[in-house]
Amino acid sequence: MATQEVFKHDESRSSAALMSDQDIIARIFDHIDNKTTDVGQSSWKEPTKNYQSAERLDAELALLRTRWVVFCPSAALPKSGDYIARDTAGIPLVVVRGSDGKVRAFRNACRHRGVQIATGQGCTNVFVCPYHGWSYGNDGALRSVPHKEGFPDLNKENRGLVSVDCLEKNGLVFIKQGPSTNGVKDETDLPDLIPDGCRVIKSETFEIEANWKLHLESALEGYHIRSTHQTTFFPVQYDNLTVVESFDQNSRIAFPYQAIEGLRDKPKSAWSSNGRITFVYHLFPNIIISTFPDCMQVVILEPLGLELTRQHMFLLSDCAEEGKILHAILEGQEFAKAGAMEDREVVLGAQRGLKSGANEFLEFGLFESAIGRFHAALTGELANLAS
Repeated sequence: MATQEVFKHDESRSSAALMSDQDIIARIFDHIDNKTTDVGQSSWKEPTKNYQSAERLDAELALLRTRWVVFCPSAALPKSGDYIARDTAGIPLVVVRGSDGKVRAFRNACRHRGVQIATGQGCTNVFVCPYHGWSYGNDGALRSVPHKEGFPDLNKENRGLVSVDCLEKNGLVFIKQGPSTNGVKDETDLPDLIPDGCRVIKSETFEIEANWKLHLESALEGYHIRSTHQTTFFPVQYDNLTVVESFDQNSRIAFPYQAIEGLRDKPKSAWSSNGRITFVYHLFPNIIISTFPDCMQVVILEPLGLELTRQHMFLLSDCAEEGKILHAILEGQEFAKAGAMEDREVVLGAQRGLKSGANEFLEFGLFESAIGRFHAALTGELANLAS
């Protein structure tokens, strides 16, 4: 039987229906007292060939190019001229905040000979191609051509950078490279994830030699906390205790800290998740947003190959530029980074395990329902794309 036929979807709902802090905490206390956790309605068996097929990866990249996906948080482009240039779903793009404050996205290729006009990130009012010096404004318009007499038929009006659909919403910058097909939903109903006043206090990019889905899966369940994080997360969190919510194709998973017990004797109206719960938002298909005390992390997973993923991480906070709070946040992130390295090791182990041929499928049980929902949604979207 096909996996999508045996997996039962949770009832879909909007992000407005996500539980309040008070209701989440009450549910967590109930789980603690009864030694339970949220469970799904059924398990999901994902064929291992879906992690090893070049054809499948091509289809996943095509899907990423036909829907709105997060490129970066808005706070990564705070000023006019700020830009980020990187590949998205295998396509080189540059996203820049214009002089008018609007964020725009372009294909990162000179209209002369196709050389990339920007690399990395920075701030500029003019992009200059390193090959022959053609220059473009941060609105994408072709500004100047050296020795323009050599191009007597050139019309500068239609030789600006090629634009890509771009919008800002909920503190995030979204791009969409091509038209949606077969009824694929364009935009996602999202909560206001990034508070006003947040700035990027740290960003980094690194690569992991594993399939992007294996990397994603490690963030979407608490079943592994005790085994994988014996000296990091487990002593301060709980073994296999999460609250899982779904909205549209997305999920929110609550990972409580044992410090939540300090709320037991306080009035419910005073209950707050800050410092007591890490929320992990999975924005389908390849975005993870995690909340921590006084900060949050946006992670974008870019598939580079069947066994290679590039992770772009942005750490955001509304704290002051310098001071004890910023120092404490960055110190706390070293602890989180240690846990992330433990996840990285098991993800690499899972990638090696695929090569063993021991399994025809990977099974995600009732404690791992957010992963099952992800694979069900991905399977469905790829089927729509192919039809």
